[in-house]
Amino acid sequence: MKALSIKPEIHTFDTCKEFIDNFQIGREDLIITSEHTYVSYFSKYNLDTNVIFIRNYGHGEPSDEMVEAIYKDIKDIPYKRVIAIGGGSVLDVSKLFALKTVSPVIDLFDHKLGFIKDKELVLIPTTCGTGSEVTNISILELKARQTKLGLAVEELYADYAIMIPELLEDLPFKFFATSSIDALIHAIESSMSPKATDFTELFSYKAMEMILKGYEEIANHGPEARIPLLKEFLLASTYAGIAFGNAGCGAVHAMSYPLGSRYHVPHGEANYQMFIGVFKTYQRLNPTGKITKLNKFLAGVLNCKEDEVYVKIEELLNVLIPKKQLREYGLKEEELKVFTESVMTKQGRLMANNYVELNEKTVYEIYKSLY
Repeated sequence: MKALSIKPEIHTFDTCKEFIDNFQIGREDLIITSEHTYVSYFSKYNLDTNVIFIRNYGHGEPSDEMVEAIYKDIKDIPYKRVIAIGGGSVLDVSKLFALKTVSPVIDLFDHKLGFIKDKELVLIPTTCGTGSEVTNISILELKARQTKLGLAVEELYADYAIMIPELLEDLPFKFFATSSIDALIHAIESSMSPKATDFTELFSYKAMEMILKGYEEIANHGPEARIPLLKEFLLASTYAGIAFGNAGCGAVHAMSYPLGSRYHVPHGEANYQMFIGVFKTYQRLNPTGKITKLNKFLAGVLNCKEDEVYVKIEELLNVLIPKKQLREYGLKEEELKVFTESVMTKQGRLMANNYVELNEKTVYEIYKSLY
């Protein structure tokens, strides 16, 4: 049994200048980032390189249409290294451009194209949530199918994952909130996966502790309390990424995808809306299994009783993002069946990682309870 795999070589730098000097950015590099990030942190160094601003190709969640549009513009550029600097959307899109064949994207996600990695890949997160820099997963909204799907193959691992806390300094609080919540749920879900090991749990549990302690500081002292903790949150996100990259996430992520795809809800926020409902269902279906270890650990971190952990977590998360009912996003009740069918037919990769098996009826009941 494989216990742990960490594929990228991980580097940490205090500043972007240190990274540029160490990695010698040049003409054979393709940087994919946002214009704001590039102008704020890199333009002053007058880099002689190729740069793509991802928001020139669309806004919101990354999609197959966005990838196809970028591909048309870069297919004739002779680059040998992809350097992605951004949040999960940027990193997920950029991974694909390290492959020899990218288009048609639908065929790539259907495994109809060969997976040949012929460029070096460097991933640099500017949020503290996705953990994408250490996973082999690219998640896109496939617009023709009205859902989000993940592609997970060995060729999508980065060669280098780079941690630069400086890049998080001007991250708006709402993006800090949604991304860090995503990291917390990565950590919690991966700890409950059937594929979790003693090694992956080290990363899961440490990430939970770091994030929840940070949230307590924010709850007690306000949003600015996060600033001195940005390096901690960035590391916690990477720890959670290592954990779920090995053990996988489950129903919380699977059930969030239709909401994020159809109603353009930020990924971390969509996860939060599903999290408590899924874990209360786990608790009801198998209260004496592995969830007892999780609840005991969380109770110790949060200084509360074991049967209060999810109430306490929800209180902390509500400081960052107010909890909503699904109907508040414009969702119609009859869509719950459509969402359920999408989860059961298109998210098998994730649903295989559930703490207990969830059938179609149970998934629908969770959605209904959150409606």
